[in-house]
Amino acid sequence: MPKSMNVRVTTMDAELEFAIQQTTTGKQLFDQVVKTIGLREVWFFSLQYTDSKGDLTWIKLAKKVMSQDVKKDNPLQFKFRARFYPEDVAEELIQDITLRLFYLQVKNAILSDEIYCPPETSVLLASYAVQARHGDFNKVTHGAGFLTNDRLLPQRVMDQHKMSKDEWEQSITTWWHEHRGMMREDAMMEYLKIAQDLEMYGVNYFEIRNKKGTELWLGVDALGLNIYEKEDRLTPKIGFPWSEIRNISFNDRKFIIKPIDKKAPDFVFFAPRVRINKRILALCMGNHELYMRRRKPDTIDVQQMKAQAREEKIAKQQQREKLQLEIAARERAEKKQQEYEDRLKAMQEEMERSQANLVEAQDMIRRLEEQLRQLQAAKEELEKRQNELQKMMERLEESKNLEAAERQKLEDEIRAKQMEVQRIQEEVEQKDSETRRLQEEVEEARRKEEELRLIQAANATKGHLEEEERHDEDDELVNGDVSRDLATDENIVDPVEERRTLAEKNERLHDQLKALKQDLAQSRDETKETAMDKIHRENVRQGRDKYKTLREIRKGNTKRRVDQFENM
Repeated sequence: MPKSMNVRVTTMDAELEFAIQQTTTGKQLFDQVVKTIGLREVWFFSLQYTDSKGDLTWIKLAKKVMSQDVKKDNPLQFKFRARFYPEDVAEELIQDITLRLFYLQVKNAILSDEIYCPPETSVLLASYAVQARHGDFNKVTHGAGFLTNDRLLPQRVMDQHKMSKDEWEQSITTWWHEHRGMMREDAMMEYLKIAQDLEMYGVNYFEIRNKKGTELWLGVDALGLNIYEKEDRLTPKIGFPWSEIRNISFNDRKFIIKPIDKKAPDFVFFAPRVRINKRILALCMGNHELYMRRRKPDTIDVQQMKAQAREEKIAKQQQREKLQLEIAARERAEKKQQEYEDRLKAMQEEMERSQANLVEAQDMIRRLEEQLRQLQAAKEELEKRQNELQKMMERLEESKNLEAAERQKLEDEIRAKQMEVQRIQEEVEQKDSETRRLQEEVEEARRKEEELRLIQAANATKGHLEEEERHDEDDELVNGDVSRDLATDENIVDPVEERRTLAEKNERLHDQLKALKQDLAQSRDETKETAMDKIHRENVRQGRDKYKTLREIRKGNTKRRVDQFENM
């Protein structure tokens, strides 16, 4: 029974554990990993490990895992990484899992400064990263400080600008708003489409020397081989596309590249160790194979994968559109509900005010009734006094013959009674005037009470109708379904001669980067500028970009470029 060994494979977003046998080959382990994660675009990826000397090495698929120079940890540690990069992510990446793995690997390389990225591009990429992770911005759930724990920018960029974490978050969030409605996978793709135009994207660098012994960098990528000066890994000086190379070989530390042009001399350089030449050879062979494959019709397997991916994307788009409709419908319903609740609250407040007015009117009516009662009593008292006065007058007439003293006394009593009657008369008139005023107020109160009753009845009916309309709208949109055909373009553009950066092709992206650059310039600390920043700034000043530079360094015949390399 062969002894088994535990293996841990770390992808960009997961950790997998397997038990392998002594006889398990690198390919068997690789196949087990891709089957577990559901990856079919296997040609980009491989397993990486740290060897006994501490160097990162790619697994050899044909050899047994246990016989390779893997550091003997328990479990054995491997990383599942992209080894080769596509020429154009939008044309080549098919599966969502492939897209996500590339996105995470490139994002990590940018954040750790393995790939140089200028500050304005870093902020824009960060906004796409936030859309890819969190989806659409929502002011309720995505409040201030929401992005505090997200790693979004290279440390170099943050160090070079006098901005607080809150200010960085605000800047990124402003651009995050621009991506509303974008699916997470589309945000990852947009990230990669911008990132692939960065000069160091997808380049594997190796220290080499020419025959003169000048220390240089060799860059190997999907488009060919490039030579860089020791202090500048951003700007290649000489370039050779894969289509110009017919043979690659090495002997000890000497590496030999034979051009298609047989009149041109061999392109020869020297690596520090044989081990480095082995890696360069394997990387060149893999990139050249993919370069040639891209220029042939797709295999049946790839055609099926693309067709399946298109169907899945259309289904996702339709599902998202349906979800967006339902979200919009819910938002409209919630808005109507809020309006209804606000109106209901206003009506209740109006009713409370009217109720208070009604209570006041009822109190006024009670006071009026009391006033009327008092008026009636005063009238009765007046009538009584008038009767008494009449009798006294009659007595006066009858007593004309009475003595003067008695007559004077009676006249005094009559005058006093007349004055009392006059006083009472004035009181009655005053009370009568007050009663008329109160009656007018009561009439006004009754009119307002009637108006309130009519308003309440009307609002109650209106509110009910609005609620019915809201439910009808919800019911209609639950079954809403929208379909849209998506156009695809399978044409492959020549990678260098016709290639343009996305910022050059897309005016909106160009304007976004320009606006970001102007915003960041206000807080930039020139003293924190790195050598890479200075090189990038000079390249921009001279109007260079990745593809303009590649076109420039590939001009002329192969012999001239080989001679140029020898003279560096």
